[in-house]
Amino acid sequence: MKRKGEQIHGIHGQEDFDPSAPPPFRIGDIRAAIPKHCLIKNPWRSMSYVFRDVLVIFTLVGAALYFDNWYIWPFYWVAQGTMFWALFVLGHDCGHGSFSDNGTLNTIVGHILHSSILVPYHGWRISHKTHHQNHGHVEKDESWVPLPEKIYRSLEIKTRILRFTMPFPLFAYPLYLWYRSPGKEGSHFNPYSDLFSPKERKLVMISTACWVLVTFLLGYLCFLIGPIQMLKLYGVPHLIFVAWLDGVTYLHHHGYEQKLPWYRGEEWNYLRGGLTTVDRDYGLFNNIHHDIGTHVIHHLFPQIPHYHLVEATEAAKAVLGRYYREPKKSGPIPFHLLKILLTSLGEDHFVSDTGDIVYYQTDEALYNFFKTKSA
Repeated sequence: MKRKGEQIHGIHGQEDFDPSAPPPFRIGDIRAAIPKHCLIKNPWRSMSYVFRDVLVIFTLVGAALYFDNWYIWPFYWVAQGTMFWALFVLGHDCGHGSFSDNGTLNTIVGHILHSSILVPYHGWRISHKTHHQNHGHVEKDESWVPLPEKIYRSLEIKTRILRFTMPFPLFAYPLYLWYRSPGKEGSHFNPYSDLFSPKERKLVMISTACWVLVTFLLGYLCFLIGPIQMLKLYGVPHLIFVAWLDGVTYLHHHGYEQKLPWYRGEEWNYLRGGLTTVDRDYGLFNNIHHDIGTHVIHHLFPQIPHYHLVEATEAAKAVLGRYYREPKKSGPIPFHLLKILLTSLGEDHFVSDTGDIVYYQTDEALYNFFKTKSA
């Protein structure tokens, strides 16, 4: 069913453009347009962002403990959760090797940053590499993959409702780490999971051990200062961080006003898959979370440091043409993205079981359920 404002093969003013058409350029053409210095990694500059974020985090803790009243705590939770998300992005850069050319430095910093927010560094790094290598592929992608209709229909009704009802999708990440997505098996903590090759098992064991160590440390701090205080200082900000992570990563691959394709078989290639990602403007948060919203070029060239992504994107636009989708300009707070998120969750439910180029389809019963509920 086509809804008001929906364009299946074109956006407003671009109805003649088919985003699934093979692009008239190669990935090498995009790379040639990007200034060479954008590919250079400066470990000192990367570390400066780590020091900046850690300083802000401890300053926020100190301020919350000093004032310690219920007028301050909600502001602390949002600010600290956002900073946890910023730490995750820096650890994400370590995983890609865009933090520095020194693998040992990347591994040490990545483990410290990700373990501190209960993310198993190598387990996640390896699955995220799979995501980048297969972006836009229905079966092989790893992050927020569309469900083929057969798998979708096999889910219990209550599972379908929870999967697409706010705020539950914003807190899916811990479950994903433990169980992956429907239709996929394995765990980011289990070195013998299908996610990992035999040579990667030792790395996964190390990251899982770090995660366990931090979990015990948090438990000890609960005993030391009390569970309520730890919930206020760490627990609630961690939930805010998870919401940031799930919301941002979902919007990287969903919710554009034009339906974007997903691929299978011979229709998929690295370039076409990468061009289905979407840039987003997060207003004042762009700098705070290290321009993670500048996502298309990051997906195509994950080795580019975050502090060069905006420049690299500007340089690449001349080659990308209409295959690049300008993000809607945000005010200081990106409230407009909430509407986009809600609309996508209400309409983007599954893809066809067949076909090498597919688009999201809507479960009409679920759509009408949501519509009736919001009326």
